Amino acid sequence: MSGGLFGKLLKAQRAAVAPTVGLSLFALIGVGGIAFDYARLASMDSELQNAADQAALAAATQLDGQTDARAHATSAAQSLIANLTRMSNDGGTTAITVPTIIFYVDKPKTTVATTDADANFVLVTVGARQAFYALTPVVAAFSSGNIAASAYAGVGSAICKVPPVMICNPSEPTNNTNPDYDFDANALSGAGLKLITGNATAPGNFGFLETGFGSGAANLSRALGYNTPPGECLPTDGVTTKPGLNASVMDALNTRFDLDTNGSSTCPSGGTCSPSRNVRKDLVKGNNCGTSGNQGWQESPNPYRPTTAAPLTSGYPDIMGHPRDLCHAISNSLSDSIAAGCTSGGGRIGNGQWDRDAYFRVNYGWTSASTWQTNTSLPANATRYQVYEWELAHTATSDKHQVIGSKDGYSYPVCRGTGITPGGTNVDRRRISAAVLNCEALGLNGQESNVPVLKWVDLFLVEPSYQRRRGSTVVTEATDVYAELIGETSSGTAGNTAGQVVRRDVPYLIE
Repeated sequence: MSGGLFGKLLKAQRAAVAPTVGLSLFALIGVGGIAFDYARLASMDSELQNAADQAALAAATQLDGQTDARAHATSAAQSLIANLTRMSNDGGTTAITVPTIIFYVDKPKTTVATTDADANFVLVTVGARQAFYALTPVVAAFSSGNIAASAYAGVGSAICKVPPVMICNPSEPTNNTNPDYDFDANALSGAGLKLITGNATAPGNFGFLETGFGSGAANLSRALGYNTPPGECLPTDGVTTKPGLNASVMDALNTRFDLDTNGSSTCPSGGTCSPSRNVRKDLVKGNNCGTSGNQGWQESPNPYRPTTAAPLTSGYPDIMGHPRDLCHAISNSLSDSIAAGCTSGGGRIGNGQWDRDAYFRVNYGWTSASTWQTNTSLPANATRYQVYEWELAHTATSDKHQVIGSKDGYSYPVCRGTGITPGGTNVDRRRISAAVLNCEALGLNGQESNVPVLKWVDLFLVEPSYQRRRGSTVVTEATDVYAELIGETSSGTAGNTAGQVVRRDVPYLIE
């Protein structure tokens, strides 16, 4: 009987699940506890990483190379964005701190930045936090340990609506190997630059960049001639150089001065090539608007031809455009320019000394420095760009029609409409931005891609590109571009080129 009872007990199944459930609850609660604590840990990690990302981006927006850029970046990272953690339970506040900020010169983080000017990238690390485990079995008294997060960011920039032009750093020494060799554009504001077009391999050479909307001279002419250059924005940190020189390209640039080569429009079809409202130049015209033939634009019978690097005291010309620096005006030879005082950049950089007295005497009849300074309120060392701006603001005084023999000189457009007065959304047709490259160090030779840009600078176009002579001696070449340096193109601003230059700076995460 007992054996039968024992057998029945073995076969009985009522209430057998209760012990099983009871035993499995420990494992189920353990798994649930681990999931809960891991979810808290993962959420806290996300909170910290998001805070690091936002702080790095906020810091990167302040890296403009200006004084106190690093201080502004640090302030932005630590206070601009209020990041909170809800998942840490280590007894601290919910606020996330940013105790560690390191600035770097280069993207690979090989060189720590020591100045505001070379701080290009930022590494941000937020303060470490802990999450104490709540339900994880056995280790409930333990925590996650210190968990922190870091983010690395920089600023990607592009410059838009500008002619695709470049200059080789005029200050770059021969045999330079440093692609970051500086060019202090702001310190040279007002200095004349003698830029030579052609193969961009030497300091001071003037060249072109790929336009982003098509190849060939026709598309480059569109980019240089149109009021609003078509095509894409150009990156500020890497461009593609375009070799060669075509006469049509320089013709398009000259439309800004109201010139039409061969008496016909040299503006490429499909766009508008307006002159500036102020096109003062040293050329006179007969009854057509070309640059060839006896009736087109040409030099006056008595042009401005100084023989020494000193202001004129007699022998004044018939008409004057905004002239070159005196050390450049005496000769087309760089060695002569060096001897005359253009000692920087192998003679290509002027010293900002131009004949202001002669300019106002010839064009306005003001015979002394005190007279023109009183009448214009300009300083004694006024730049050509400042004079140009004053003339734009006082057209009732500055508009001049000068009769010189059988030809006429004009300070305002007469061939291509009324011209554009810069300001607001209107372009300044005599102001362009150019990429500065260290051509020697980069070994530029023909078309090169992803060429690093040292900086972008603003230039004032002083005169049309035109071959001028003193007898049989060439004084200026038709392939020369003479400009006055205004300064470095500011980040996020455009000054009077608001309708022409747009600088876009976008922070981005690297890691």
